[in-house]
Amino acid sequence: MIQLANPVIGDPEREAVLRVLDSGQLADGDEVRAFEREFATFCGAPHAVAATNGTTALHAAFEGLEIGEGDAVITTPFSFIASANSIAHAGATPVFADVEETTLNLDPDRVAEVLEERDDVAAILAVHIYGMPADMAPLRELADEYDVYLVEDAAQAHGATYEGETVGNLADAACFSFYPTKNMTCGEGGMITTRHEKVAERAARFCDHGRTVGYEHGFVGHNFRMTSLCAGIGRAQLTRLPEFNEARRANAAYLNDALADAPVETPVEPENRTSVYHQYTVRSDHRDLLQSHLADHDVSSAVYYPLPIHQQPAYDHVDVEMAVAEREADRVLSLPVHPGLSTDDLDQIAAAVHAFADSGRVPETASGRMES
Repeated sequence: MIQLANPVIGDPEREAVLRVLDSGQLADGDEVRAFEREFATFCGAPHAVAATNGTTALHAAFEGLEIGEGDAVITTPFSFIASANSIAHAGATPVFADVEETTLNLDPDRVAEVLEERDDVAAILAVHIYGMPADMAPLRELADEYDVYLVEDAAQAHGATYEGETVGNLADAACFSFYPTKNMTCGEGGMITTRHEKVAERAARFCDHGRTVGYEHGFVGHNFRMTSLCAGIGRAQLTRLPEFNEARRANAAYLNDALADAPVETPVEPENRTSVYHQYTVRSDHRDLLQSHLADHDVSSAVYYPLPIHQQPAYDHVDVEMAVAEREADRVLSLPVHPGLSTDDLDQIAAAVHAFADSGRVPETASGRMES
C-alpha cells in the first residue's frame, strides 16, 4: 500500500536527540531558543515563539494580540477544526466566510461582506490550506481598512510563498504545526512568528503561565512550552525542509501531468503563489467511489475535510450557509505526495486514478459520458 504520509527521519534527527539527551536539559531551554531564532530567520520574521503544537500556537497568538471576550475573528469553514477552536479558546467568537473555488482558501470578497455586517471583528484568520497560501494582499487591504489584525494559520504551509514572500511574515502573526504528517516535524510542536515584539513577548509569557520573572506571574497563562527534545528534532528538520518541499512540488508536478486527462480535477496554483503541497488534493463528483477504488489498488487517500467546521456538532449553534465549502467538502480527495514516493509509486497512483474511468463504478450521464 502506498501510504498517504511518511515522515522522513534520519541521522540528523537522531544526532539532535542524542545531543539534547547528553546536554541534560530536556525541557524548555537553549535548544528551544535556537529553534525559535532559526525558524524566524527562515520565515523572514523578526520574532518566533515555540509552543507545544499548532493549536496552542494559535491560541497563544490570539492571547498575544489581546483578542478575547467580545471579539469576533473571521475565518474559513474549510479547515481542520483547530483553526476555529483556537479562537474560541481565546474567548473570542469564530465567524465564518466562504472560500474560493480555485484554491479553497478564504475568499476576500466574502470576508469583506462579513466586515461590512459586523462591528465586533478584531481579526481575520486566513488558513493556507493544503500548503497553498491564501490571497493575502486583498486580505491585508481589508485588515488595514477595518483596522483589524491579520493572522496566518500556516500549519500546512512551511516554506510556501506569496508574491515571493515566505509565509510566516505576511501578517501580524502566523502559526505553524510540526505534527508528524506536516512538511517538517518534531513529533508534536508549534511555532508563532510575528513582526511585533510586544505580541511575541506576551505570547511567550502566555505559554509559560504568564510568567514575568522567576516565580512572578502577571496574568493567567498555560504551560504551552516546547521541550528541548522537540526543538532539537525541529532544528534538524528545518535544515532539510527545502529539499522536502522541492520533492513534494516535483511529485505534484508529475501527478499534474500524469492526471491531465484523468477523471479528476487537479490542484490549481495561481501565478503569484507557490504551494508546498502538504496535501495533493484532487476533486471528483464521485469521491467516495474513487477512494474505494484507490484502496483496492493499494493507494492510500484521505478526505481533508469531510465536514466544514460550521457543520460540526461542536458548532451546531452556528446557522450559516457556506455554499462553496459545503459543496467541495463532498468532492475533495488527497493523494500521496510526500518526499518518500518513487517514480514507480507516482505511476501506480496515476494508473489507479485513470483505471477508475473503466472500473464500472462511475455513473454515466444521459449522453453516456462519465461525469467528472
